[in-house]
Amino acid sequence: MERMQDEKPKKKVTAYLLYCVSTAVIGSLQFGYNTGVINAPEQKLRSFFQNVSMKRYEEPFSEDAETMVWSFAVAIFSVGGMIGSFSVGAMVNKFGRRKSMLFNNILALIGGGLMGLSAVSQSFEMVIIGRFVIGVFCGLCTGLTPMYVGEISPTAVRGAFGTLHQLGVVIGILVAQIFGLEALLGSDTLWPLLLALTILPAILQSVLLLFCPESPRYLLIVLNQEEDARKALVRLRDSGDVSDDIQEMKEEGMRMSMEKKVTILELFRSPNYRQPIIIAIVLQLSQQLSGINAVFYYSTGIFKKAGVTQPIYATIGAGAVNTVFTVVSLFLVERAGRRTLHLIGLAGMAIFALIMTISLSLVATTPSMSYLAIVAVFGFVASFEMGPGPIPWFIVAELFSQGPRPAAMAVSGFSNWTANFLVGLGFPKLADLCGPYVFIIFTVLLILFFIFTFLRVPETRGRTFDDIAQGFAASAGKPSMGPEAGLTEGKEPVPTSPTDKVPMVDLP
Repeated sequence: MERMQDEKPKKKVTAYLLYCVSTAVIGSLQFGYNTGVINAPEQKLRSFFQNVSMKRYEEPFSEDAETMVWSFAVAIFSVGGMIGSFSVGAMVNKFGRRKSMLFNNILALIGGGLMGLSAVSQSFEMVIIGRFVIGVFCGLCTGLTPMYVGEISPTAVRGAFGTLHQLGVVIGILVAQIFGLEALLGSDTLWPLLLALTILPAILQSVLLLFCPESPRYLLIVLNQEEDARKALVRLRDSGDVSDDIQEMKEEGMRMSMEKKVTILELFRSPNYRQPIIIAIVLQLSQQLSGINAVFYYSTGIFKKAGVTQPIYATIGAGAVNTVFTVVSLFLVERAGRRTLHLIGLAGMAIFALIMTISLSLVATTPSMSYLAIVAVFGFVASFEMGPGPIPWFIVAELFSQGPRPAAMAVSGFSNWTANFLVGLGFPKLADLCGPYVFIIFTVLLILFFIFTFLRVPETRGRTFDDIAQGFAASAGKPSMGPEAGLTEGKEPVPTSPTDKVPMVDLP
């Protein structure tokens, strides 16, 4: 089967395609920046809340009230993200992919403006509302970017380009950490500018999007504008012969026309969609419940115990490791495959989480163990970016054909943001109760996600969207999605009838 794939003509990566993909990935960078930007100025914002309280009420907030306002300002971002991600399907179906990204940037301007003017206006409510609006914006970004990138990319490089979403996220986090330094924008007077800086990428992306095409799949399959889709493909592929792409989309469109409109409820009711939507949700949960946010929460304390005088720089170092290994994943994803990298990442995270637990529990009696904890932090982060970081975002777009894809992106994005919110809300209390042993919980979860991925997740490398969808349709109604259903690697299914399709397996 791999030999057959190799015989297919390779689609070259053109400069215009890179331009369009890079433009879309600015949304990913925005998501990363706004996720990480709130951490550095925490004390500055808490002082601002107290100053506002003194001016308004002539008394400061109590310690509990201050913590409540701060926690609300942080958590409301995830609530906005949940709403935004759940709105992706409706938005792209009505406006298309490109226009949706343009409209979405209006939210970045509003949210960034509110936060930037909060100090001048002496209003902590503007910070909270701004964070909520930015959360909605980022929730939409997490669906719009992978969808647009996946639909304009040739099959041969779709995985590598899909990894660019996570690369944008980790670069955004790293930029936020650097700009949040006291010497740059993390000072008492410049923190509003730090929060408002998200406006600049939004303006840049809006300008660049004017020169990007709408998704050819959306033009042909949804709007039935074949000529416009052909023109977009000719520019993206830099080739006059795009008949194979057009034919593939037409066949997908014909199959869609025979199906009723796919709603979110239909994803769970239909046996054709139930398997992939469960996989999509579990993969998103494997990202957020892996403990990655918990490790970043703990990292500053770990670095302090190791005697690092400026732990913020060590945290930035962890952000750099984040970025480097996302690039590594970008080059490996089309060679090793999505499923393999995800398994490697989950296994690595489980091992390093266990090492972290052991080293943190012994650090009081054996101070040198703190250095092992630092190694575990970097290893944990590196493993995350090999698989659980990038793959859940773009594999969702691969698991579904054009019709159910918007609804599936909405459900999986909502799952991710909900898990993110619950971890952010519950982890501090859990850490107080369990101490360093909290990572045992994540180790167990990582092992469970590894087992699920090994048994249930198919390999999608080198497959067209339609091939993948037909693979699930062929296995619908079978008792398992394991090797006997032909949906895992290394086993060739035995068709029970001439119409049975050999689905998504990379055979040796």
